Amino acid sequence: MGRRIFIAGNWKMNTTVDEAVALAKGVVEETKGRGDDVEVAVCPPYVNLAAVAQAIKGSGIKLGAQDVHWEASGAYTGKVSVAMLKSVGVEYVIIGHSEQRQYFGETDESVNKKVKAVIAGGLKPIICVGELLSERENGFTEKVVEKQVVGAYKDLSKEDAAKTVIAYEPVWAIGTGKTATPEQAEDVHSFIRKLLEKLYDKSFAQEIIIQYGGSMNPKNAKELLAKENVDGGLIGGASLKPDQFKGVVIPQ
Repeated sequence: MGRRIFIAGNWKMNTTVDEAVALAKGVVEETKGRGDDVEVAVCPPYVNLAAVAQAIKGSGIKLGAQDVHWEASGAYTGKVSVAMLKSVGVEYVIIGHSEQRQYFGETDESVNKKVKAVIAGGLKPIICVGELLSERENGFTEKVVEKQVVGAYKDLSKEDAAKTVIAYEPVWAIGTGKTATPEQAEDVHSFIRKLLEKLYDKSFAQEIIIQYGGSMNPKNAKELLAKENVDGGLIGGASLKPDQFKGVVIPQ
């Protein structure tokens, strides 16, 4: 379909500034052999964004943030705005990660507000959706994912929606060592693409990048990325070691 592969490393709450710079430089070095059709981003903690921006400068690797607030400024202690992220070179923002939903009260409504703010500010949201283990076991995967996708794209024009990336992250496969089989991942990715076709149209749905975000690593990356509707990965644990991240960006 001509969609590029997009691999983003979510460093979560890891690395000091010095560790982040070393990791970023390692990623730059290890991923030099990637193809022109592969885009790479790293998403360090807020406090490391400026330093990592300098470390990846000129490498073609994009800078991402792990969250954002939807307001432009104000009395929101502990939060950061789109303008703040943009000022240090951020291009992508992860929104609605399962850990934000699980631990910090993220909702479909707040995801939608953040998506709109990020797009209005000229950045690109990586919208995370996915089901809990209990929801999968009870046959609710599609119902849960549909609710999250529809909520995220509420009142979003096709033009703005085209600036988004979706990351399907089965919550039961994040940080657990468990991974959806390539067939399970493809089933949900295909469902999401068909849902986007209903929300907008077929050409739009075929152009949107849908990443897989559940314990992708060098051992399973090639098989997952071979699936028709899996366009990359939102990588957690494997993104913290340059050689492992390379194994996802350039799978063998």
